[in-house]
Amino acid sequence: MAQPSPLTTISSTYLAEQQKLHKSRRYGVASVMYAPLVSGLIKLSGVQSLADYGAGKCALKHKLDAMGHGSVRYHPYDPVFPEYGSPHPADLVCCIDVLEHIEPHLLDGVLDELASITKSYGLFSIHTGPAKKILSDGRNAHIIQEAPSWWLSRLTARFEILYLQPVRQGFWVLVAPRGSYESALATLDLKRLARTSAKAFPIKQPKRRGILGRIDKWFRR
Repeated sequence: MAQPSPLTTISSTYLAEQQKLHKSRRYGVASVMYAPLVSGLIKLSGVQSLADYGAGKCALKHKLDAMGHGSVRYHPYDPVFPEYGSPHPADLVCCIDVLEHIEPHLLDGVLDELASITKSYGLFSIHTGPAKKILSDGRNAHIIQEAPSWWLSRLTARFEILYLQPVRQGFWVLVAPRGSYESALATLDLKRLARTSAKAFPIKQPKRRGILGRIDKWFRR
């Protein structure tokens, strides 16, 4: 097994693998889908700084700037892009579709690092199923595929859970530093956040056929 880097968050061999993957324009851009949710959270919480952990090509910043959040201080971090520098503490820490890519034996170090830079809120999205991409060694690109309960046991050891929302093939969770549950919720309207999430990730109801379909249409009328 490759030895981890000094940051203990990624091994040298896996870093080289990620550098190859990031050469594709379509890799590492999932954060764009979460931009409306992040925008809503910025408005609700009034945060002044944002750390993008696993920022990739900074797609989240470009989208947020276009949505009028250019005044929010943006701190990207990604080991594939050393020019970004080290992880930076921020009011809001976003880690979008990253954790499922972390090497299992280094996950605790990554979660500890996230906890150390989260000043007020953390918004983490986690994919729980397989990815379409396959690594050069034959593994699925989502090298951790676990249920939300597995993730929650690790998150609750480091964070207060404020809100959790299932999404297609995964979930996103809003967290706060340990011991700050009441203060974190004091000025945060979770109902509005839920409505923002519903708009960003609408749940498609399956079409009903036969008698159930006719009953459904009747109730809608």
